[in-house]
Amino acid sequence: MKKRVFSGARPTGRQHIGNYLGAIQNYVSLQAEYECIYCIVDIHALTTLQGVEGVKNLQQNVREMILDWLAAGLDPKKSILFVQSEVPEVTELHTLLSMTTPLGWLMRVPTFKEKVKMQPDNVNYGLLGYPVLMTSDIILYKAEFVPVGEDQLPHLELAREIVRRFNSLYGDTFPEPKPKLTQAPMIVGLDGVQKMSKQLNNHIELAATAEETAQRIMTAYTDPTRQRKSDPGHPETCNIFHLHEAFEPMKTKDIPAHCRSAQIGCVDCKKLLAQEVNAALAPLRERRHELASRPAYVSDVLSDGARRAQAIARETIREVKDRMNLIRKDT
Repeated sequence: MKKRVFSGARPTGRQHIGNYLGAIQNYVSLQAEYECIYCIVDIHALTTLQGVEGVKNLQQNVREMILDWLAAGLDPKKSILFVQSEVPEVTELHTLLSMTTPLGWLMRVPTFKEKVKMQPDNVNYGLLGYPVLMTSDIILYKAEFVPVGEDQLPHLELAREIVRRFNSLYGDTFPEPKPKLTQAPMIVGLDGVQKMSKQLNNHIELAATAEETAQRIMTAYTDPTRQRKSDPGHPETCNIFHLHEAFEPMKTKDIPAHCRSAQIGCVDCKKLLAQEVNAALAPLRERRHELASRPAYVSDVLSDGARRAQAIARETIREVKDRMNLIRKDT
């Protein structure tokens, strides 16, 4: 029997190449070896989205994300693809786990402290309990592995601690989820400094047109020490070169030497990258356009995914409630 993998992502709308290179490609490859469950975690999004204006694009963002996932190669015949809120058992498990999770564990989570600084006027309970809900997402489906980068290991370790505590109190119920480390590098945005992010507007959307992609790439910062084309470049510190490596690693072997000897300038390097990115994403974009014309199919994928996920979730909740003596037993 295949081992089970779980991963979730907040619905931020159209995915960008940072999402693609950093996570989605890995999601696709894992389908060959594991039983994969991939969730669009819309409840998590509510920790930062507030009011009617805050949530007005939530459903559209869910739709855009699943279109990108499907177009990139996530297969509903191989993986369970669904929206978090459509399996309400996750909120029930979240409540039950919150009864056993020490408050101090949550107060010292670095990301909680960061979020408090980012949104001081909206420090809600959900923000504090985010790790408990994240743990619920994973263990509701008895997932054994979670694909993460090394920077996310502390979050997963807290989930493992919550599992260990529950198991010690109520008996062996959940497997401790193990990290499935991904080798994907952090993709720096077009500003050349920070991680690619839609919020920072330093991204390139997977669904962008070829023309839009080229225009975005031409605005990217490159080697700050290179003022003229005749100046020698430093590809090891240039974000454009790292994107070349990500999209066409076999074709970039000559670029470092050409850059250092000023045989190629930054503008030419950007134009070449635009060609590489557009060529690599052309099949995905064609597939996405075709899927977007079939909204009923996309909706059915999510509905079927929720049904399959809920079948697993109900069994888990029954076991948990039985362990916690919450099931009435008629005599």
